[in-house]
Amino acid sequence: MINKRALAIAVAASSLALTGMAQAEVKVGFLGGFTGGIESLTPPIFAGAQLAVKQVNEQGGILDGQTLEMPSGDTTCSDASAASNAADRMVNSENVTAIVGALCTGATIAAANNAAIPGGVLMVSPASTAPAVSELDDNDLVFRTVPSDAFQGEILAKLLLDKGIDYVAVTFVNNDYGRGLSDAFSAAFTAGGGEVAANLAHEDNRADYRSELGSLSASGADTLVVLAYADTSGQTVLRQAYESGMFTQYVGADGMVGDSLVEAIGADVLDGMIATRPGSPELPGTEIFNNAATDADIDPSAVFAAQAYDAAFLIALAIEQNGSADREGLSEALRSVSSAPGEVILPGEWEKAVELIAAGTDINYEGASGSHEFDDNGDVPGVVVEMAVENGTFTSKGQVDL
Repeated sequence: MINKRALAIAVAASSLALTGMAQAEVKVGFLGGFTGGIESLTPPIFAGAQLAVKQVNEQGGILDGQTLEMPSGDTTCSDASAASNAADRMVNSENVTAIVGALCTGATIAAANNAAIPGGVLMVSPASTAPAVSELDDNDLVFRTVPSDAFQGEILAKLLLDKGIDYVAVTFVNNDYGRGLSDAFSAAFTAGGGEVAANLAHEDNRADYRSELGSLSASGADTLVVLAYADTSGQTVLRQAYESGMFTQYVGADGMVGDSLVEAIGADVLDGMIATRPGSPELPGTEIFNNAATDADIDPSAVFAAQAYDAAFLIALAIEQNGSADREGLSEALRSVSSAPGEVILPGEWEKAVELIAAGTDINYEGASGSHEFDDNGDVPGVVVEMAVENGTFTSKGQVDL
């Protein structure tokens, strides 16, 4: 016969064990466009964030040995309802402490307004570049590790003008990303002495853009600037522009920088295409990340992979600094671990960071994509690099400065 007191002790011990198991996992969600306009760009971005999680767990875990987990959700990039639903699941079902993402600007804004901000959940996007992100009433909960398109637009304009391209036609996907980038580019291009002969919005996910292309071509411009997505409208616009023989030079920005675009349209067709994308400065953290990514079979040059790694590593540091998996106080902790003064922490230096935090020492993370001195809007200064299609692939031509 089982002793009742022994049984009670066993049940209590079992309950404690289960409680311990439940508490042994800290969740940081990832919201990405696994389908839709950037589906070919999302896997290496997600892999970059997962690399940071893997390093944390291999170096002792988070908050006294708990495991860091990263559930993911698909925003489809362009569907606000999908983004809101994915974020709602992260915030209210998965009970994440914070979120890496989203990637597309509209998805980030929808996720933030409809789930993260009401739930008090910190978001750090590695890819939402539109100026509209800076304007969110977010209670200091929305940050990004990538510079605003207000900066990328200026850089793209300067790059073209420096190459002697001063008369262009522009088409942009009709959302926050496309509009913001087009506005920034057009203003800088005109201020620099160039002329935007035509500037037309287009809707994403359509099969035919020949009407818009006809209007753009009628401007007489030989150069077409396409500010859209490599896997949806941007690809179709370029294919139909080539088939119609309307333009001789193609230009894009970060949303177009994917080898899937080259493969879909043809290396010969896009040879010499010019683009820009956020990049990483030549700093110690960059080389460390590049080596770690390569060892993990991740392309370190993949667009936004380094920024995603930094977003995940920064969130982990902030949680450790905050001392718990609670959401409250996390944005303040994020600002603390990412800013000078403090002992520098480089990518992968998780054990070192944990020891310093435990000792009450200030730290300053210098990441894979540069430093992250967040301003009042959660924005960072950044680096933009020139890309060109050469030998069937997008190739970096180096940093472009204003």
